Amino acid sequence: MQIKPLYDRVLVRRIEEEEKTAGGIIIPDNAKEKPTRGEIVSVGQGSRDENGNIQPLAVKAGDVVLFAKWGGTEVKVNGEELLIMKESDILGIVEGEAGAQKAA
Repeated sequence: MQIKPLYDRVLVRRIEEEEKTAGGIIIPDNAKEKPTRGEIVSVGQGSRDENGNIQPLAVKAGDVVLFAKWGGTEVKVNGEELLIMKESDILGIVEGEAGAQKAA
């Protein structure tokens, strides 16, 4: 099954954060917070302006982004947990990093 987001929504795969701190302390699973970084899997066609013209999204599939901790709606696709969120919930694009290293 594949999901194609509508309008200004995007489908995001969370990227797991490091399991160790800079000082070498290992963080147990139950103390970890949900990641706020993810890879864009799929994007909608864009939102419509007041004249009915489609405004394309600023993000594309493969971009690594930062988003709000509680942003998006969790969905399960082929056994994988993904997020659907509006483009406005994305805080920024992480430059110089293409593709997910450790997918959640």
